[in-house]
Amino acid sequence: MDNTPRFRFRFGPLLAGCALAVAGAAALAQADEPLQPLPEQKFDLRKVALGERLFSDKRFSTDGTVACISCHSFQHGGADPRPRSIGARGAVGAVNSPSIFNSGLNFRQLWNGAVTTPEGVIDRVVKSPTVFNSSWAEVLGKLTQDGALVRDFAGAYPSGLTAASVMNAIATYQRSLVTPSRFDAWLLGDKGAITADEKKGYDNFKKYGCVACHQGINVGGNVFQKFGAVGDYFKDRVARGQPMTDADKGYFNVTRLEDDMHVFKVPSLRNVALTAPYFHDASAATLEDAVDVMFKYQLGRTAPAADKALIVKFLHTLSGTLKAAQ
Repeated sequence: MDNTPRFRFRFGPLLAGCALAVAGAAALAQADEPLQPLPEQKFDLRKVALGERLFSDKRFSTDGTVACISCHSFQHGGADPRPRSIGARGAVGAVNSPSIFNSGLNFRQLWNGAVTTPEGVIDRVVKSPTVFNSSWAEVLGKLTQDGALVRDFAGAYPSGLTAASVMNAIATYQRSLVTPSRFDAWLLGDKGAITADEKKGYDNFKKYGCVACHQGINVGGNVFQKFGAVGDYFKDRVARGQPMTDADKGYFNVTRLEDDMHVFKVPSLRNVALTAPYFHDASAATLEDAVDVMFKYQLGRTAPAADKALIVKFLHTLSGTLKAAQ
């Protein structure tokens, strides 16, 4: 019997992939690396400002209790430190909320890849009973009572304040939330930006095969992969007392194809040291725990504790600082 592990990938448009051109001669020295630095991007600053205002606006929730920022903490890498987010009327989410930082560079959005754009996410969460539990008619009914907001939208959008313009404004702000890191500086030629141990950790990250799924400008976010590629993660999790949920089906919930059972969008690892707990089910409390799970269920490999510790050190270099939109 051939027991060779079967890794299964679905490559979407590699917006976050290595092929994206990176400006600057300094980047050419690292052009052969599987990871690439964040690209320069330009945004309409009027739309960014509008989106920033709305990102903290609780009028989106039917009971006025939560906003986008409620589940995407800037102190926790743009993610939710709670295992499950709490939405309008105390509703509990089905999965751990992922980071909003750099998410505009992902080829798909949400853990199960159900939508392709940030605008699509905003549309879904407005209507979701576990997030805002509202409707566009209700949201716009509130927002159009705000004279200053109506005026500013009229100045930024020919259509004024509409569901489409509101989604675009928040999405534009979301796309502007990029976080260049020390590792980006190293990729761009600053050899002193990371330490010798962190460089060894990056070498281990490549040597053990982590880059098979986590590569490109977003260190992930551009492929689908089965959670439990070389081991039955969910069977073992159930044995530990955490039952299966509908959310565990992943991309199957989108396609209804059996091959997509337990398949998820590979998350970006940017700011991963700040975004505990880990995975869609929040089952790993620490970064060290998450690395162990990946070795067991995705790589099917063992490694000395010292090698894993070095990988964790490398992952800390991916923590970045929000860059002001241009």
